[in-house]
Amino acid sequence: MVEFNYDRTGIDDETLLDLYSRMLKPRMIEEKMLILLRQGKISKWFSGIGQEAISVGVASALDTEEYILPMHRNLGVFTTRGIPLYRLFAQWQGKASGFTKGRDRSFHFGTQDYNIVGMISHLGPQLGVADGIALANKLKQNKQVCAVFTGEGGTSEGDFHEALNVAAVWDLPVLFCVENNGYGLSTPTSEQFRCKHIAQKGKGYGIRSYIVDGNNVLKVYKKLLEIVEDVRQNPRPILIEFKTFRMRGHEEASGTKYVPQELLDHWGVRDPIENYQSFLREEGILTEAHEVEIKEKIAHEINEHLHRAYDEPQISSTIVDELNDVYTDFAYEDVAPSTESKNIRFVDAISEGLRQSMEKHDDLVIMGQDIAEYGGVFKITEGFIEQFGKERIRNTPICESAIVSSGMGLSIAGMKAIVEMQFGDFASSGFNPIVNYLAKSHYRWGQQADVVIRMPCGAGVGAGPFHSQTNEAWFTKTPGLKVAYPAFPYDAKGLLATAINDPNPVLYFEHKALYRSIYQDVPEDYYTLPFGKASLLRTGEQVTIVTYGAGVHWALETLEQHAEVSADLLDLRTLQPLDSEAIFSSVRKTGKCIVLQEDTLFGGIANDIAAMVMEACFEHLDAPVKRVGSLETPVPFATTLENNFLPREKFKQALLRLVAY
Repeated sequence: MVEFNYDRTGIDDETLLDLYSRMLKPRMIEEKMLILLRQGKISKWFSGIGQEAISVGVASALDTEEYILPMHRNLGVFTTRGIPLYRLFAQWQGKASGFTKGRDRSFHFGTQDYNIVGMISHLGPQLGVADGIALANKLKQNKQVCAVFTGEGGTSEGDFHEALNVAAVWDLPVLFCVENNGYGLSTPTSEQFRCKHIAQKGKGYGIRSYIVDGNNVLKVYKKLLEIVEDVRQNPRPILIEFKTFRMRGHEEASGTKYVPQELLDHWGVRDPIENYQSFLREEGILTEAHEVEIKEKIAHEINEHLHRAYDEPQISSTIVDELNDVYTDFAYEDVAPSTESKNIRFVDAISEGLRQSMEKHDDLVIMGQDIAEYGGVFKITEGFIEQFGKERIRNTPICESAIVSSGMGLSIAGMKAIVEMQFGDFASSGFNPIVNYLAKSHYRWGQQADVVIRMPCGAGVGAGPFHSQTNEAWFTKTPGLKVAYPAFPYDAKGLLATAINDPNPVLYFEHKALYRSIYQDVPEDYYTLPFGKASLLRTGEQVTIVTYGAGVHWALETLEQHAEVSADLLDLRTLQPLDSEAIFSSVRKTGKCIVLQEDTLFGGIANDIAAMVMEACFEHLDAPVKRVGSLETPVPFATTLENNFLPREKFKQALLRLVAY
């Protein structure tokens, strides 16, 4: 043992013993899990042995209604919050009583019942999610804090920078808890960052930071009590570095051969439980008999709950159940349009739809770069702050990943979020939380992601390779996301209202070339349109044209120039869900099909539609299904090059050849 400075001032005996029991429980569970791992009864284990004081100290300092976002070495958070052990054991065995229906492992889950939001393997996004939860707390004025954990390795990720920066700029009541345990898998801290202490990073963001002995449970608990009470009254972010050590491997299979023995010896005598136990004995608070009683009670609870988990049958499911859990249930409400309408542009319809949805949903927040006073680069939110205020119309730093994650946090806290990508191309900087957090959360643990991401997209405006992509195929490939892509002002407004009502994540594409070039009579009042229903714009007998976005207008132009072509023209309007039956019904009638997309052809959604038509309508086809897309290059800047890139002329030729086939 080493000499620990345990200051119990202001803490009664009962609390001191509670902290001991709370640390002992995860330690004893882990010791049992390591045995089961060797017996092949669980598949993997990430040990937090030696770090219990941090999890227990933090969780004990927060109220149970305050969210905590732990990592895979924070078992003490889950046990301190009182999660029944059999549910944890079932989770680790992939059984139904767990939290993910066997779909994810270990601590990759959350539970609203205990206000815990678990990690994903990509680590960083949960820091931004904590920002979103803290933002919701601030907007609700509920005087709650949110605590989020990461390791010292995670502080090297861009999400760490983004999340701290956003939290600082917005004065969010979030505690960034960094467990500096010496190694990121096998990489020592000396090879991860140059500063002496991670806490020093707080200065760059204007954030107050602290260094706490993570092996001293009283220092953790008392410091957190002090910080939490302060932040509840004066909302702002705090960075806390807990100095500790990982006594076992990153996970058990990796071992600790890369760790110098003297380092293991140094930290081995600083065990948080053994030292605290000695202190309690010296203080006369913990007798040997009481210690035995506590351990026997925990051991009995572990064994009883393990048997309960083991007795549970292996999980089973059906294809229908699996598919139904990809998305949150959404009862679409059809709101009919009014008879009063006005002729407006595509961009005006989107702005009007946003404004009316903001009026309908008091808990809806829009976040994006330059969207407040400036009104956004396309002026869609111009005048919004005068009506809704800067709390709900929020300018953001340039940090797409943290803002998408913050949208997820708002959803977890029961609010709605819209994230405006200044250009759809920039979604690549927020790609990870979109496809790995928003898309997968409901399937993994039943958590809806009530987030709409607006995507100004498309070529034809001379914007070059980084402002002209139409990258819908990045997202139609990802189960759990919905994708809307309107071509007309009427559809744009109605589909946007539905996207915002839908509790599932929606990528909402807005073609920039249509913003100020396409006019239509649009109902003045609020209305909705269903997802998954294509619009039949033209009817004919010779060929079926399937397209969306700007492609719809290219197809209309071609049909106007070639009146001899008799075609069904389908505007898909949404790509996920896709109205496949409308496509098949038309193709079975016409016998020919051409699919037009603005995106480059290879890997695009036209390929899937063509394959679906071949599978479902083969006996009805009189010609091969034709696909048309843009040139296989990035989008060029010069007008002549851009015209050559786009499939506008190529489509006309392909259509005429197909009709004549």
